[in-house]
Amino acid sequence: MVHAFLIHTLRAPNTEDTGLCRVLYSCVFGAEKSPDDPRPHGAERDRLLRKEQILAVARQVESMCRLQQQASGRPPMDLQPQSSDEQVPLHEAPRGAFRLAAENPFQEPRTVVWLGVLSLGFALVLDAHENLLLAEGTLRLLARLLLDHLRLLAPGTNLLLRADRIEGILTRFLPHGQLLFLNDQFVQGLEKELSAAWPR
Repeated sequence: MVHAFLIHTLRAPNTEDTGLCRVLYSCVFGAEKSPDDPRPHGAERDRLLRKEQILAVARQVESMCRLQQQASGRPPMDLQPQSSDEQVPLHEAPRGAFRLAAENPFQEPRTVVWLGVLSLGFALVLDAHENLLLAEGTLRLLARLLLDHLRLLAPGTNLLLRADRIEGILTRFLPHGQLLFLNDQFVQGLEKELSAAWPR
């Protein structure tokens, strides 16, 4: 099962930018249970804990992305937004996976699959035993759909105003955090639904 999906900012690998990594959108599909914790469990405390966990994942993804780009020896990609008609090359985007040990930051061990597309990072936080190939395929599909339908990289795009559309895409392609085996015909049918619901 997928524990969480997040979209966050990425900084250019070779800049001295002191700005912080920002989580632009996150969706948590399962709540963490911590029976050993004697402190009272309030809704606000649980929300802050989830926020800290998601931010820790975003920072680690950004670090992995920077490291991969520096190690590859390729020149850093231009992180500026593109025109809305320009196609984003997802097959060239940095990507990877890493494991999180128990208690760092989640109670259970988790696996994170990530994809860096220009100035945006996309990540899935999974149970440790999940199918990584299926998770990577799902993440690429989600990133492509979000970039195409929401024009996330277009100048002036406000992600916060599009949260309902992001949730609509997640509901169809990642229902309740379950990874789905999807064939091309089924994906095309769901994409037609999205296009009809949200004309460009």
